[in-house]
Amino acid sequence: MLGTGIIKGLYITAKNLVGSYHDPRRLPTIEYPEKRYTLPENFRSFPFLVYDGDDANAGLRCVACRICEKECPPQCIYIVPERDAKGRVQKKPKIFDIDYSVCMGCQLCVESCPFDSIKMDHHYEITATDRFEGLLVHLDQLAKPNSYFHQIHPADAAEIDARRAEDKRKAEARAKAAAATKASAGTSPAGASHTGTPHVETSHVGVSHVGASLAKPVVKPAPQLPNPAPRAAVTPPRTPEIETDTAGQVTTNSPPPPQRASQAKPLHAPNAAPPAATLPNAAPPDAPPPAASPPDAA
Repeated sequence: MLGTGIIKGLYITAKNLVGSYHDPRRLPTIEYPEKRYTLPENFRSFPFLVYDGDDANAGLRCVACRICEKECPPQCIYIVPERDAKGRVQKKPKIFDIDYSVCMGCQLCVESCPFDSIKMDHHYEITATDRFEGLLVHLDQLAKPNSYFHQIHPADAAEIDARRAEDKRKAEARAKAAAATKASAGTSPAGASHTGTPHVETSHVGVSHVGASLAKPVVKPAPQLPNPAPRAAVTPPRTPEIETDTAGQVTTNSPPPPQRASQAKPLHAPNAAPPAATLPNAAPPDAPPPAASPPDAA
């Protein structure tokens, strides 16, 4: 139906207007700050740290894991873990600062903390003349006892305490079971000689043997490797023998080196003409011509 939302809005406005005249909870005006409203349990303002017992330093639940520092969207948490004389990190924060001027109260640090050490406070009346150092809250100001946590968040605090007590009981039970197992393993029960180290007897010939109640160990023969294939004989290269003739010349009986391709005799082409035959009585080309014979006398 068109206009349903407008009708619902006008109804709520009229209800609040009429109720402001006859509702006892809305008639009186609270004289603040002398009188204050009781805040609901789910109200949140800024984070604080919870510690158990009376000593804030020894009972602090925070172990300086820095998960809340990494999960904080505006990065308003600054943590430095404690270190011993050798420089090893301890499960304890040395510096834990929260900048309230940057914190937006998203409660993501509370949801990400696995140790239930950081919770949201109900304290909202925070003023300072210096917005930098005045709103930078340190570890001694953030630490508050578990009793204060029960005052502002009773249901949440009771549920956390019950869960922590159950986890502690289970841890102690596991520790006792582990100690009992270790103690039983260290002491040998009655009749352990039959199940423990075998008793070794010595025969009349001086050879020690184990009682017949124990099974003889099975000795497996070592696997035989296949015979390797014989290697081929390698003929060493022949060394030329050096001889000396009567003239003092050094000769060797090594075979002549192979003839190079450039020194080989040229082959005749298949279509080339054979060389001209030489007549037996033909004169050599460089010989002088024969002298003419004188004519016969008449």
